[in-house]
Amino acid sequence: MSSTPEFSVVVPVFDEGEAAPKLAREIATAFAGENYEMLFVDDASRDDTKARLIALKAEIPQLRVLGHHKNSGQSRAVRSGILAARGPIIVTLDGDGQNDPADAPRLAKALRAGPATLALVGGERVKRQDSSAKRFASKFGNGVRKRLLKDTANDTGCGLKAFRREAFLRLPYFDHIHRYIPALMLREGFDVAFQPVNHRHRETGVSKYTNLGRLKASISDLLGVMWLQSRARDPQGVDEA
Repeated sequence: MSSTPEFSVVVPVFDEGEAAPKLAREIATAFAGENYEMLFVDDASRDDTKARLIALKAEIPQLRVLGHHKNSGQSRAVRSGILAARGPIIVTLDGDGQNDPADAPRLAKALRAGPATLALVGGERVKRQDSSAKRFASKFGNGVRKRLLKDTANDTGCGLKAFRREAFLRLPYFDHIHRYIPALMLREGFDVAFQPVNHRHRETGVSKYTNLGRLKASISDLLGVMWLQSRARDPQGVDEA
């Protein structure tokens, strides 16, 4: 990794000791031949997730392993990875292995090929491999959010996204921001786009979220993002005299 990587793949993990090593190898296969790095951010796991990832560093030289001292949630783990990343284009995936790494380079390259105003290419999961209750809750929540925020996103819960690091660092940070990145990118005057991606069964571990937990957090978050949108002002560009 002598040169600055073009892509930085950021993966937040918490108690994913079984899934994380396989996912890291899949990412390495997907990005073979590309100038990239991958950063796994261990959110103070209680299992051997971090130790297993550290053991992989000799096999995968592009792998970097970061660790939180205290569990701080998915959004904070993603942000920690982005702050440490060296590449201008960030690619995020969930650490449970349900996002297919084979789709990640396509999103990253679509963003690279796009105009400077395009700040995000997000994945939209097809053939969701979740319970019917989870699919219903997700569809309902996405519909409400899309209607209120007008963010054009059908599936902000998809962890597979490619976005410009510099654009992300302009956004106001708060817990659960990962579900509102499209709306906040639009608020900053950027463009966003979406592409269909594969979704896989969870093979190991258990979901860290419940429908009730998501609902409780999403109400306050949604109101907060609506307030941020109402307070935005766009100068339509900046020139230096």
